[in-house]
Amino acid sequence: MKSGKNFVLGDYVVIKKPELVEAGDNVRISDFCRISSACEIGSDCEIASGTYISGGDGKFKFKMGDCSSLAAGVRVWLSSNDYVNELITHSVPEVKEIQGDVVMERYTGVGTNSVIMPGNHIPEGVSIGALSFVPSGYKFEPWTVYAGRPIRPIKKRNKENVLNTLRKLGRL
Repeated sequence: MKSGKNFVLGDYVVIKKPELVEAGDNVRISDFCRISSACEIGSDCEIASGTYISGGDGKFKFKMGDCSSLAAGVRVWLSSNDYVNELITHSVPEVKEIQGDVVMERYTGVGTNSVIMPGNHIPEGVSIGALSFVPSGYKFEPWTVYAGRPIRPIKKRNKENVLNTLRKLGRL
């Protein structure tokens, strides 16, 4: 695993394929997280306890932009069974799965116990509320708050305030 300065890894974190994981500066991955896919984590990011990033077998990647976070218990899937069109098993090679990268751009956050399915691109400034479900290929608008099951837009996020905070911290 490649990591930048001030990298903090909890004592009870499982990273199945560390050669596929890289993290920037000031990153914290808390206890009881499990990462079993390719990951690129930007700087100033946090992955809270009990988060899973899984699937894709190295063919697909989870990318997390700078100043972003995953709250406790978030599940990010890079592959999943297709519960409508296929058998629901991973043990039969002919079964087609829903697969794809999951990309979170800068200044994004995902709330506690949310689930993100494969093939999602989460644009800059998006915030996803706790207990939300993000289906594959959801179309987001930047700087918007989303929540729910199914997920839906709630309101615009205060972009100027967020950027002013980053300026004060010397991150812009």
